Amino acid sequence: MASALNQNQLTRRLFLKKAGSLVSAAAVSPFAISTLLSGGSDDNRIIIVGAGLAGLSCAYELDNAGYNVILLEARKRPGGRVRTYRDPFADHLYAEMGAEYVDSTDTYVRDYCKKFNLTILPAKQYDGAYVRGKHLSMEGLKSGRLRLPYQGTNSGQLFGQEVSYIQQWIDLVKEKGEKSPDVLALDNLSIEEMLRKGNAPKDIIDLYTYTNATESTAVPSKMSALYMVLANSRTSAFSENTEEGRIFGGNDQLPKTFAKKLANKIKYNRPLTSLNFNEKNVTAFFMKNGKQQSITGIQCVLALPLPVLKTIRITPGFSNKKSHCINKQSYGHVMKVAMQYRRRFWDEPDSIGQRVFTDTPLRRVYHFSIDQPGPRGILLSFTSGDDARKLGRMNEQNRMQVSRKTCADIWPEAQNHWEGGVTKYWNEDPWVKGSYSVAGVGQKDFREILAQQEGPIFFAGEHTAIHRASMNGAIESGVRVSDEIKQVG
Repeated sequence: MASALNQNQLTRRLFLKKAGSLVSAAAVSPFAISTLLSGGSDDNRIIIVGAGLAGLSCAYELDNAGYNVILLEARKRPGGRVRTYRDPFADHLYAEMGAEYVDSTDTYVRDYCKKFNLTILPAKQYDGAYVRGKHLSMEGLKSGRLRLPYQGTNSGQLFGQEVSYIQQWIDLVKEKGEKSPDVLALDNLSIEEMLRKGNAPKDIIDLYTYTNATESTAVPSKMSALYMVLANSRTSAFSENTEEGRIFGGNDQLPKTFAKKLANKIKYNRPLTSLNFNEKNVTAFFMKNGKQQSITGIQCVLALPLPVLKTIRITPGFSNKKSHCINKQSYGHVMKVAMQYRRRFWDEPDSIGQRVFTDTPLRRVYHFSIDQPGPRGILLSFTSGDDARKLGRMNEQNRMQVSRKTCADIWPEAQNHWEGGVTKYWNEDPWVKGSYSVAGVGQKDFREILAQQEGPIFFAGEHTAIHRASMNGAIESGVRVSDEIKQVG
């Protein structure tokens, strides 16, 4: 079995399996037994690349099972796309500049938070909308007293206006099943094309761009119609009623707790440059203090975003279908903007509210510091797709000018209390180069192919997960790979 066992972790079965080699090794060297038990040999090392939640959870589970793991991370911190900013803000305020929400169905995140004594608090639901220059309260929209200024919408709701225009395909899934040729053929259509086939007016396509497409960080013309239909046939899509939460005190506490438990098994500031493998072992080449070094193990887990993985030199390379998926997998654009104000004007009686859906460049704007005390507060924006790309082309000063003006349009008194802000555009991050994976047109088989083992190489990351594009999906993939390695061993 490919494991490195501490003395207190030996089971009877594994002890019997190792006993013969221990006795013979002891006859050769008095240090042999301690070396074998401590996992110091290359012979049984498992190399994990990437200390996001996928790599961390995989390493944590394998380490707990007694395996000899080493985790290489390019950054000086754990967490990957989980990024909590603290330093830019006053009064101990913080903001989630990366992965943010924990849904009620995110069982992997919730289970680890429970294990690590981390609390998940519910997030504020939507108070209103600011679209086409109009302020609309959520109460008014839900009651039908107010209508969205978009042609073809139904009263009583904000999100999900596109569903009635794709109902025939949802019914097709229920009638013929998800694997039928007629259903699978929908992967050749984009969401925009499907909505047009369903006679949706342009306003519905535009509204979808600001509602559910924001969650996917892409634009409807680039997203698979199959994925959209299957999501709606299995459960309701994201809506104004979706229950969300955040880890109290900052989402970065989850990766930091993983990292603390793994201790010196994580090696920071070691970006992977190339990987060589054969039937017997894997050698990872990485940079450390400006010099290339290498480490060898019997197996390797690649838990990297694909835009980064495809820049790594792999010898002898992966299968054609794997390489195709790595090179072609769709990713969206995403930007977070955090803005500090000296006063929480969004709580005033005449305010539109604390959490507002918009069709502005900021898309969704909300009071993030709702669970943090003090007179100051932070408005956080989650924007994606073309709006994120346009903001991404600007420098930081211009991004903040757009953000400041947009917030003043939503809350007129905002200008009087502005103190500053910061942005995070994930597509310019050198260790991500994108948002998270998107189900693109023609990519229905990508996830399964990307998750498949190739020789001694295993693959983790949200792009390989059933619950993709989330912290939950990242952990799901890490646990899956840890189970795969245990089965091999």
